[in-house]
Amino acid sequence: MEIRHRRNAMPDKDIPPGAATRNVDTAASLHYGYVIVAVGVLVMFACLGLARFSLGVLLPSMSEALGMSYAQRGYLGTGYFIGYLAMVAWAPLLAKKLGNRLALVTGLGFIGASMVLLGIAGSYVPALALYTVTGVGSGAANIAMMALVANWFAPSARGTATGAVIAGNGMGIILSGILVPAVVAAFAPHGWRWGWIVLGGLALAVCTAAGLLLRNSPQEKGLAMIGSEGRRKAPPQPATIRLDRDEKRFLVHLGVIYALFGATYIIYGTFFVTTLVDELGLGGEAAGRFWSWVGFFSLFSGPLFGKISDAFSRRAGLLAAFGVQTCAYLLAGFHSTVHTMGHIPELVPLYGSVVLFGLAAWAIPTVMTAAVADRLGPARTALGFSFITFFFAVGQVIGPTAAGAMADVTGSFTMAYALSAVLTATGACLATRLPVRRK
Repeated sequence: MEIRHRRNAMPDKDIPPGAATRNVDTAASLHYGYVIVAVGVLVMFACLGLARFSLGVLLPSMSEALGMSYAQRGYLGTGYFIGYLAMVAWAPLLAKKLGNRLALVTGLGFIGASMVLLGIAGSYVPALALYTVTGVGSGAANIAMMALVANWFAPSARGTATGAVIAGNGMGIILSGILVPAVVAAFAPHGWRWGWIVLGGLALAVCTAAGLLLRNSPQEKGLAMIGSEGRRKAPPQPATIRLDRDEKRFLVHLGVIYALFGATYIIYGTFFVTTLVDELGLGGEAAGRFWSWVGFFSLFSGPLFGKISDAFSRRAGLLAAFGVQTCAYLLAGFHSTVHTMGHIPELVPLYGSVVLFGLAAWAIPTVMTAAVADRLGPARTALGFSFITFFFAVGQVIGPTAAGAMADVTGSFTMAYALSAVLTATGACLATRLPVRRK
């Protein structure tokens, strides 16, 4: 790859001390921002794709070994998001003290270590505590990575870049859907333990790569933001990080919408494989392969809806995403209805649900991140994203707990999927009240 440097570059007063004395990239075949995106894909692969969405694949065998009820399975997911929620409150302070890169690396370290230790958990309570720590790490890594994207990309490219990074979640789902069932089967009856250990090791490897390659801002490389129309210097940062009344009102509005997404997508992510195994009688490996298709289609989710939000508006991106998700949840709940209809195979609605859920899986976080950065600017993105992520985490705490309790009472997740559809339709209605800002 050809990289050309300007020799003996003069120091730039807007570049941090230490960066100004190095040769500066002025014409390169690849802007370093794309390296940030590539590493960001791996970060999301680890901090959400593996840390959160591998649980659904490991849960059937893990819950059998530890004697967990449906409600306890839901509490396990709730514990993760309590940890995530706790980290949300501290994320801006952590980023201020350490910088986004080191905050992110710290979070990934927590994820990897706790997942490895989950592999040796002897009972439900230690597993719950360790998975809560995993949630703490996920919150730190996710928020810091979104702030890094905002630092490196101008508004005209921010939605697309965020969507590309979030595609890493889908890679994690694909791997967990293929690798984890194979590991569980190969090392039965303790395969779920080895599954956690392997995934934790992968998270630690990503932690190392992130520490070596990520940079906090284009200024550290003497570059402008991608999409800043050739300006060499990054835009000046505001003197204060305080939010005014209108900004707080805007963030609360976004936060409520984000909470509805959090409560619904996590029900699907936690219990879809359990639905396939317990209600439809699929084997663990078959259910895992089914789930991996969610990961495949989700690879297109962030880039697709990020592009829509860049081309039209953030509101248009949210409306499209919630519409697709509502259809996905209705189809997931519809599978029990067609059980008695001999002319409609029972899995047909679920195939449609998997495609739609995958295509819209990461759309909402993609658009939310871009919307916050548009309104607050790169310097306050971590603060704003932490604010709305608090709502998101509350939704994720409530979602799996409520769905698990409903399944204990009704014996299936049909009502939980129906409730999810109602909530996402409500999210779409709330999104219509957002201002339109073309990018």
